[in-house]
Amino acid sequence: MDAMTQTAAPQITGDRSLLIVEDDKLFLQRLARAMESRGFSVRTAETVSEGLREVENAPPTFAVVDMRLADGNGLDVISALKQRKPEARGIVLTGYGNIATAVTAVKLGAFDYLSKPADADEVVAALLANAETKAAPPENPMSADRVRWEHIQRIYELCDRNVSETARRLNMHRRTLQRILAKRAPK
Repeated sequence: MDAMTQTAAPQITGDRSLLIVEDDKLFLQRLARAMESRGFSVRTAETVSEGLREVENAPPTFAVVDMRLADGNGLDVISALKQRKPEARGIVLTGYGNIATAVTAVKLGAFDYLSKPADADEVVAALLANAETKAAPPENPMSADRVRWEHIQRIYELCDRNVSETARRLNMHRRTLQRILAKRAPK
């Protein structure tokens, strides 16, 4: 049995409606089944527009939203959910994790941010986490190269993904910045 189908999760009381917005159909189906087995009433969407429609029709109590979808940014769904139902808890899943996008997600109303691949137990733990509980310090903190990369990503996001403006603010050549942005994050 894989991690998606294990059932050792805390009990949920009250409204258990969950919207999952994910464009990877196989992952979407597996996560939906796993979350249903953990007591959630699951609805799914594969695009931002479908997710926005679901939020408009009946805003869920919980949402799990992929950051990058074919037709836009999943943060639009989180933002719409928080406007329609402020007490809702939404988390963002992404394969492109960095601190800048995590901060943006939280500012737009996401309760938490998880990097893919995340299993159902991690998703449930994030959805049901106590907001006052402090997270444990990391076992493996970021390397200096990763911290530098995260800083560059943060400035890039703050400059609305404008490479020229980011390069100017970081006092580096634009082509150097483009090469850094094209690479994967260091470990």
